[in-house]
Amino acid sequence: MKAIETTAKEPTGKVSWVLFNPKTYVTILYLLLSLPLGIIYFTVAITGIALSIGLTPIFIGIPLFFGVAKLLHGIVNFEQNMIRQILGLPTSPVSYTNNQQSEAGRNWLMRMVRGFDGGLFIRNLLLIFQRFVTGIVFFVIMVTVISLGLGFIALPAVHIILMNELKLDILENTLFSYFHIDWTYNQQYMLYVGVGLVLFWIALRVVNGLMQIQRRIMYVDEPYQQPSMPVEAPIHASVQSQYYEYQEDQSTQGMMQPSYREL
Repeated sequence: MKAIETTAKEPTGKVSWVLFNPKTYVTILYLLLSLPLGIIYFTVAITGIALSIGLTPIFIGIPLFFGVAKLLHGIVNFEQNMIRQILGLPTSPVSYTNNQQSEAGRNWLMRMVRGFDGGLFIRNLLLIFQRFVTGIVFFVIMVTVISLGLGFIALPAVHIILMNELKLDILENTLFSYFHIDWTYNQQYMLYVGVGLVLFWIALRVVNGLMQIQRRIMYVDEPYQQPSMPVEAPIHASVQSQYYEYQEDQSTQGMMQPSYREL
């Protein structure tokens, strides 16, 4: 029962009350920065891999390749931790290794070679490419939907300024005049502001939806589905269980011994 209650209380990262939630506006800032960051990540990945392949004949490319692999892994971890911080998710569990002491005396190249994982490198490289594409797409979608909502909200102020300064009536040929609806400017202003608020609320929901998509693309929840556990833990647990079983057998045998009365 306590486990169920604990699971229900864990943060899910979903944002409610988008209009007044600070997470929404931090998400907007994140998606604004996603375009330049995605370009930087993509440039670093392509340049590093190209240099490592080109410098392989003179041996410099081999350590450079492992360094680029380590850098890409750091970039992916940085992006995952940033999304966790924005959504209020718990930090990823710390991974343990069982051969830290044995690798302490090795040089840095041997440690990088032994720590290299080809599958993890391919996954990180694909995530960097996806981050580059989604950074552009999400930036365009977010700017479009937010600009549409803010444009309707600011339309009355823009119309008043243009009428007073340039004598330009941007609301002269609208749907109201086309359908011969005789509405005053104040009534039109109220309608435009109302539509703008609805569109802005929808835009914030779209922004949060894009963040949830980015969360799944970057495998933010992967450490929680497959938490890393020390290798020594299962061994210690099995030894401990065997010890307790041995103690129970000894106590059971002691209780089953027959008692003799002295003659």
